[in-house]
Amino acid sequence: MRMRREIVIGFCGGTLLWLVGCGGSAHTSTEKYWLVATNIKIPYWQSANTGLQRAAQQIGVKAEMVGPDTFDSKAEHEFFQRVLAEKIKPAGIMVSVADPAVMQPDIDGAIGQGVPVITVDSDAPASKRLTFIGTDNYKAGLMGAQLAVKQLQGKGSVVIFTMPEQANLKERLHGYHDGFDGHPGIKIVDTVDIKGDARIAFDHTQDLVEKKGIDKIDGFICLEAIACPEVADVLDRNKIGSKVIVAMDTDLRTLDWIKKDRIAGTIAQKPFTMGFVGVSALDTLHHYPPNPLDKLWAQDPQAPLATTIGTGEMLVDKSNVDAFISSTSQK
Repeated sequence: MRMRREIVIGFCGGTLLWLVGCGGSAHTSTEKYWLVATNIKIPYWQSANTGLQRAAQQIGVKAEMVGPDTFDSKAEHEFFQRVLAEKIKPAGIMVSVADPAVMQPDIDGAIGQGVPVITVDSDAPASKRLTFIGTDNYKAGLMGAQLAVKQLQGKGSVVIFTMPEQANLKERLHGYHDGFDGHPGIKIVDTVDIKGDARIAFDHTQDLVEKKGIDKIDGFICLEAIACPEVADVLDRNKIGSKVIVAMDTDLRTLDWIKKDRIAGTIAQKPFTMGFVGVSALDTLHHYPPNPLDKLWAQDPQAPLATTIGTGEMLVDKSNVDAFISSTSQK
């Protein structure tokens, strides 16, 4: 009996493939994969781009990251449309969704044109995207909440910095709420939308200092990468101690503030892995697409591909920050 080919997860030559066997189709000189994101100049996305390029080199294809230098969902939509309109049809697109309401029609439209689309880092779960690759953001929120509870000793008023339209940050906030649920002494007194601009976090914290509101705040929680280094900077400049800061991601400034005991800890993601695995996934979907491509596979109990692939998350604090920096610098 002839064995039926299925799309599954496996490893071949150090690269993640969704195939039985490692034969695959020959790549063409025009085969190119794209990553569309926002704020692409920050270290987080530069790390993702490193993973993107590493995988593309190993597989023997082209890859490019594009997007606005600021957090701008409309601009992300425009970049996505430019990629889709390339003279040579994209072999596949991965996108970190700034706003699901904006990007869902783009994702569904691309898949309708036969272009595989996956989401990384931030999802659009109601879209026809084929797979989400990234952090378990709810778990990341729970991890951060556990650290905050420990540092606050179960009581205190906290400020949260976020970007509320992003699905991944909503999931992190959900994790924090559930993590605080058994600790009624901890109150979230303010939730600040930083709109992808670190200066908003700096100015808001400085305003609290100048208006003496800082005396009523015990902790600061950041659900994204750029806010907490600014918070730590303000508190350090004003010589204000005894405030708990729980960060997100591993910007070098964040790690430095952890070493200086200004930030209690941060939840580390793996953007390199997202970029690397994303190219491998798209390459397989390009050569062996599920049929039909535009089906809502996430709702099919017999789908031939995973709805979600977790890339992992971990706590980095004073106890392991040096080891973390050392392991990162060796790559």
